[in-house]
Amino acid sequence: MIELTRLNGTVFFMNPDLLEIMEATPDTVILLTNGHRYVVRESPEEVVRRVVLFRKGIGSPPEGGEKSQDVL
Repeated sequence: MIELTRLNGTVFFMNPDLLEIMEATPDTVILLTNGHRYVVRESPEEVVRRVVLFRKGIGSPPEGGEKSQDVL
């Protein structure tokens, strides 16, 4: 899960595996595969950075990527 902040300042955790579309309108709008929509304070670049860090932390490559050969 990654930590994000709604525009009103409340913090929530999102499952990055459900992320389908993200737009900057100029607020960052995230649409999940289940149809839920969230508007967050973080920039799209920051959301991507957190997703990448999350995937690295669990040993999973980003979508479309391959695992490193040194990971057993």
